[in-house]
Amino acid sequence: MKQMIDKVTGKVLTRSEAEARIKDKAGLVIVIMALFLAGNTYLANGFSGTAQTKLLQATNTYGFFQAKSIKQSIAEGQQEDAKLRGDKQRVKELQAKIDRYESDPVKGEGKKELLAKAKQQEAEREAARAHGPWLTFAGMLFQLAIVLLSASILAVNIRMYYGSILVGALGALLMAQGYWMFI
Repeated sequence: MKQMIDKVTGKVLTRSEAEARIKDKAGLVIVIMALFLAGNTYLANGFSGTAQTKLLQATNTYGFFQAKSIKQSIAEGQQEDAKLRGDKQRVKELQAKIDRYESDPVKGEGKKELLAKAKQQEAEREAARAHGPWLTFAGMLFQLAIVLLSASILAVNIRMYYGSILVGALGALLMAQGYWMFI
C-alpha cells in the first residue's frame, strides 16, 4: 500500500486513518453511482418496453393488412364470377369494395394506409432499440465502478477510488449517449 499523506498537515496517515478517509469519499460516490445505475435501468427498461410495444403493434398491423389482402382477393374472385354472369351492378359494388380494401383514407384501414402505418411502427421500434446497447454498457460500467469503489475501501487504495470515478464518468457519458443519441 502506498502511504497516504494528509494534504493539510503533511502527516503520514495510518492504515485506519487512510481507510476512514477512503470510506468517507467512497461511500458517497457509491450512492451516486447506484443512483445513476437505477436511472440508467429505468431508461433502458422504458426504451425496451417501447420497442416491444412497437413490435407488437407492427405485427398486428401487418396481420390486419394480410386480412385485407385476403378479403380483396376473395372480392376480386367474386367480381370475376359476376363479370362472367353479366351482373354489372354486382361488378360495380365489388369494384368499390376492392378499391376500399386497397385504400381507405377516411378510416385509414386500406392496405396502402396499413402498410405505411406498419412501416412507421417498425421505424419507431428500431429507434427505441438503438438506445439499448448504449444503456446496457453504461449499466455495466456503473456496476464496475461500484465494485471498484468497494474494493478501494477494502484495499485502502486511493488509485482504485480514482479509477472507479473514471469508470463511472465513462458510464455517465454512455448513459447520456444512450438517452440523447448525440453520436
